[in-house]
Amino acid sequence: MNPSLPQLSLNEIAERLQGYDPQALSASHVNAFLAQLVQPVREQETVALMQAHGRILAVDVISPISVPPHDNSAMDGYALRGVDLPAAQATALKVVGTAFAGAAWQGTVQSGECVRIMTGAIMPHGLDTVAPQELVQIKDDTILIPAGLLQAGDNRRLAGEDLMAGRPALSAGTRLSPAACGLLASLGLPTVQVWRRPKVAYFSTGDEILSLGEAPREGAVYDSNRYTVAGMVQALGCELIDMGVVRDEPEALEHAFRSAAVQADAIITSGGVSVGEADYTKAMMKKLGDVAFWRIAMRPGRPMAVGRIQQADRSALLFGLPGNPVAVMVTFAAFVRPALQQLMGWQAPELPMLKAKSTEALRKKPGRTEYQRGIVGHNAAGELVVSITGNQGSGVLSSMVQANGLIVLGHAQGNVAVGDWVDVMMFDGHL
Repeated sequence: MNPSLPQLSLNEIAERLQGYDPQALSASHVNAFLAQLVQPVREQETVALMQAHGRILAVDVISPISVPPHDNSAMDGYALRGVDLPAAQATALKVVGTAFAGAAWQGTVQSGECVRIMTGAIMPHGLDTVAPQELVQIKDDTILIPAGLLQAGDNRRLAGEDLMAGRPALSAGTRLSPAACGLLASLGLPTVQVWRRPKVAYFSTGDEILSLGEAPREGAVYDSNRYTVAGMVQALGCELIDMGVVRDEPEALEHAFRSAAVQADAIITSGGVSVGEADYTKAMMKKLGDVAFWRIAMRPGRPMAVGRIQQADRSALLFGLPGNPVAVMVTFAAFVRPALQQLMGWQAPELPMLKAKSTEALRKKPGRTEYQRGIVGHNAAGELVVSITGNQGSGVLSSMVQANGLIVLGHAQGNVAVGDWVDVMMFDGHL
């Protein structure tokens, strides 16, 4: 992050928000808070277009040329004048030449004549319509077009109908999808200006966490969170700094936080933020930065820490997530993902939200937002339906694997009956 930019303290941000209560924050308040906390990375890079997929455009791209540059044929056929098509009878036209893609045909076409033309070839001067080759009858050097099959202007691509020279082609903040990269290539642009990829450092905390390759021991679990967080961070297009597992020891935690703050724009941890856990992690967060500890009115994923870790003249965002695997993924989807998108400079839409009918009754208490793992499909009537996927416990990853979305039950919502419509946040390949 740019240390020269002015930053609001967490207290200043809280004062701006109506109804801020760190002990009972709604999901919407969390996102409102984070929107004011996060400052986008503002360092640009020039990258080759072949390496630009997934990057965030740093400047508006103004089209240097029109695409297509000339009127051209949308298919193989015969180019003609639309005025030569009488409405009530077939049209006979003499073929006087052939226009190929890549070069303009140089001849002259009179009334009652046409030109054989290939897909993409420039329309000969004065011609505005193409008769597809499969619709015409051919005899010697003459074609016959049945009445009523064509109108003037059919099957012609107009110059600039995709992009017009001098007009915006893509806006800053656009994520460069395959289609966007193809569009830039159509403009003849070999390089593009993008924002630097944010660096996100991650480590798990806890003496009970095993790294892969360690022998099992009683009371310990293997660290799945590093791999889910790594996948989610990389799917967004951020650069991941994997810092492994850090033990619940003050010196180790301080070293990890300081090292992360020097290298990264954002730090993500899991574990150590719940009430009742060893407080080394929380104490170190407080010592090294400006950090708030929240109890969010949601399920799963209630505890969360958010703030900044200071190191020398640098400031790294901090997201302290709960330790349970599904809670990590849900809080990432609901809060960290949009915050990182803002950090990236990505003017991103929210994850797709669908309406689907619930195939089962769901218990829900008003006063908190609940995220239940679901799988969306279609019923016999063609309607979207959703069912929960197995055990909804916050440590059960198998039901997350089976799901293709999260059923989002809103803050004020109560129980759901069979057949009720519910919101579903689709994973869209990011979870």
